[in-house]
Amino acid sequence: MKRILSASLALAVLAALAIVTATSQHIVQPAYAGSGCSDATLKGNYGFVFSGFAVPGQNPKVKEVPFAGVGVGSFDGAGNFSATFSFSQNGGIYLNNPYTAAYVVNPDCSGSLISTNGDANGALAVVSGGAEVLVLDVDAGGTWTMDMKKQ
Repeated sequence: MKRILSASLALAVLAALAIVTATSQHIVQPAYAGSGCSDATLKGNYGFVFSGFAVPGQNPKVKEVPFAGVGVGSFDGAGNFSATFSFSQNGGIYLNNPYTAAYVVNPDCSGSLISTNGDANGALAVVSGGAEVLVLDVDAGGTWTMDMKKQ
């Protein structure tokens, strides 16, 4: 009798685990980025802030220094970005700096920002249909992040 009861209990527990496992896959859905993005998703003027650490002159023997900045830029909807920004690096102030880049936006709303002069390249994520763009440094010799908001 104890054997039958133990076997029945074990089968009931296994059946419950199988049901929970099967149904939990339907309850908790994985999160995916939005779909339908393209270069055209980014069009218009954006204000942005950025901050991080850089190695002055890309010299590996020099300690990283902090920097932060602010600027305005424009995406043309066809893969071109231009901006003017000001920043402070290790206490120095640098005003009205030009920046140009090409950009690519993938259908999953990820993408890249590629500087036309070879510095400050980033991986990007388009948020809220293009209302915001988050950028992360992909260059060696520094670490920075940027948050862009459509004006």
